Amino acid sequence: MSDHDLTDLVDRDATAQAELVRSGEASPTELVNAAIARIEALNPTLNAVIQPRFEAALAEAAGDLPDGPFRGVPLLLKDLGAQLAGEPYHTGAKFLRAIDWRAAVDGHLVTRLKEAGFVILGRTNTPELGSTCTTEPEAYGPTRNPWNPDHSAGGSSGGSASAVASRMVPLAHASDGGGSIRIPASACGVFGLKPSRGRISRGPQQGEGWGGASTDGCVSLTVRDTAAFLDVVNGWFPGDPYTAPPPVRPYVDEVGGLGAGDTAPLRIGVLDHPLQPGFAADADCTEAVGVTAALLESLGHHVEVAWPVALDDPEFGRHYVNLIMVAATQWVDSWSRELGRQIGPDDIEASNWTFAVLGRGISGADYLDSLAWLHGWSRRLAAFWDDHDLLLSPTLGCPPVRIGELVPDPADPIPTMTRVSRVIPYTAQFNVSGQPAMSLPLHHDAAGLPIGTQLVGAAFREDLLLALAADIERAAPWLGRRPPVCA
Repeated sequence: MSDHDLTDLVDRDATAQAELVRSGEASPTELVNAAIARIEALNPTLNAVIQPRFEAALAEAAGDLPDGPFRGVPLLLKDLGAQLAGEPYHTGAKFLRAIDWRAAVDGHLVTRLKEAGFVILGRTNTPELGSTCTTEPEAYGPTRNPWNPDHSAGGSSGGSASAVASRMVPLAHASDGGGSIRIPASACGVFGLKPSRGRISRGPQQGEGWGGASTDGCVSLTVRDTAAFLDVVNGWFPGDPYTAPPPVRPYVDEVGGLGAGDTAPLRIGVLDHPLQPGFAADADCTEAVGVTAALLESLGHHVEVAWPVALDDPEFGRHYVNLIMVAATQWVDSWSRELGRQIGPDDIEASNWTFAVLGRGISGADYLDSLAWLHGWSRRLAAFWDDHDLLLSPTLGCPPVRIGELVPDPADPIPTMTRVSRVIPYTAQFNVSGQPAMSLPLHHDAAGLPIGTQLVGAAFREDLLLALAADIERAAPWLGRRPPVCA
């Protein structure tokens, strides 16, 4: 492939790049070298990639790669989950960076990514422990938004979303415990789908995260890439505590769209404002929902103002945060055991230390009470999908925030932690319920910043979301829209 042709890779998604390798038009080494060049050119501005492994990637590209559907395609892993044996793994934490902690074995997700033929170029930035909605860890500094570097790329998969939006790579691993795929997908103007609970194995390091609220996935340039990614990574491994039902057919088959079959027209409820007391609606986010609703109606679907009554319950936030606080306590304790010393307030960021301290005040019975409450709440929430196919809402409560806007004061992190909840009023509910949800890059505000819209499906209906997303992508294509900081 000529140097001129390699510059055209920015317009090719992962599926198209894999086709170049299969046809012999490009080699894995050429694709990897081109991606390395893009990262080296853009990363000084964006700080999306924090742990490159370029030499190892080039050696793997030149070797005997598995003949999977993504053979030779470059990929980045988020620095949270998806551990890679022998490679740095820091979860955004400065104490792990200081000792250059490395993973002992591959995660099951990484095993499947390797089998698919991906070439892993390194790791992307994440907030410490993935516990907030921007990516500005003390360990590595802020990841910037390629649409405007003064603004955040979102979080916690902000490094991955910034890398994909700027075309460093066409697709990157991400994870989502409270919106962490959809939030940065919205902020960076890429496609992000959070899979159903149990769709992707968390093993062997974990059975679940945040009481089952957390899952892995990806951010991508196209719907077909996410569908193909799900095809190669979904499914049970021995010892997993639960698993989602397997899809009826490959997810890539859904990219043909809904057509005129029995699934159309869909019944779609619309929520265009936050329901939490004291949370104000953002005009740009409300407008984005209106634009998306009109597009859905033009595709023949029935759209009406409606949402699950369970979303109005003010007790949700308290019980959900209980899970996070106890998880922070357990994280501190487990690393203390691993390292043979007590992790203290000088080791981790103020907000996570606050969570860990508060978590110690939650008894085992209190934790299980919160989990039981959330299970009951999820059943009430799910009733909405008895007579609706989807719920449409904003992804975020506002356009992407400025760098530093949500960095807490170490002396008093609580006020900023409260502000964070106002930025993300729409996403965590569907982590708790385990339902699939996606952010669509359909809108920008007057300043040119992306505004995503969220669609939520019934449990295990990634197929429906992907089919509709493919129809929307054809009706309102987004791949050709490049941010100012772009390869």
